[in-house]
Amino acid sequence: MEVAEKERTPGLSLGEEKNMVTQLLLVNITVFILLYFIKIIFFMEGYQEQHFVRDIMTNTMVSASPGTLLAKPWTLLTAMFAHLDFWDIFSNMVWLFVFGTILQQRAGYKQIPVVYVLGSFAGYATYMAAVNLLPGVFPPVTAGSGIMGAHAGVMALAAGITFLSPGLRVFPQLWRGGVPVWIFFGIFLVVHIASVSMGDGSMTNLAYMAGGAIAGAVIALALRNGSRFGDRSFDLFYNITHIFDPKKKLGRKAEESATFPEPPSRNTPLPYVKVGQVPEHRINEILDKINDQGMESLSPEDREILIRASRDEE
Repeated sequence: MEVAEKERTPGLSLGEEKNMVTQLLLVNITVFILLYFIKIIFFMEGYQEQHFVRDIMTNTMVSASPGTLLAKPWTLLTAMFAHLDFWDIFSNMVWLFVFGTILQQRAGYKQIPVVYVLGSFAGYATYMAAVNLLPGVFPPVTAGSGIMGAHAGVMALAAGITFLSPGLRVFPQLWRGGVPVWIFFGIFLVVHIASVSMGDGSMTNLAYMAGGAIAGAVIALALRNGSRFGDRSFDLFYNITHIFDPKKKLGRKAEESATFPEPPSRNTPLPYVKVGQVPEHRINEILDKINDQGMESLSPEDREILIRASRDEE
């Protein structure tokens, strides 16, 4: 199985369209750099910190005030990618890579942006509810205040893989047999709770992340029950964004034929090589299936073929 594991592990490739973890990393880092340079320009022009917050950040982060949010609905999208502190984005991107990569391998690449976005939306809801309903615990809404960052989206990915495969072991190089994924989830929680306790974080971030955890757990339980809601949502959004490019639209029949091509006839020379006793095209079909729908989509026959191919390769 080791050979198959190496082949199917997605790399951090900037040109890999189906590696949605890479795409999310790039978007977050790009937005961080953009905000950083805008801030520098403001200071070079003689403006103060409050001017930058008033003109840029209030139009980027999600406000706890429902009225402000209704007036600036685009912040629902911009806030989930916005960071200003280097260590803040560094921490979030490390955890995004860890949990996102594992979830992508288990559930398929289409689930990643759906879990991230829905987790962020759920985080906005819990943040607004906490601030408006528990004023004694959370700071009151003031001008220029709001929430932003990948915290809720990353929390959704973390909760998603933990609830989807609680017994999963990863990173065998760190520990014999691998480290249970729930241990990484526990470390992730402890780090963020400790940062708030030591004054380096905000209680509002915990409320924000709570929504992400709830969304990730609900989506994971739906996946375990056979739901592919994330796939349909991804396909719908992709087709909407490619409405003027019909050739690139996703279709179930087209996608299946592209992913699982018909094998050559027995009467013609075989234009492929074999991995042991298994044709290479069959291995590629299974690896494509893993990338599209995750390990959980494999049938017992698919798993047996991968095991057989690995043994033959050895």
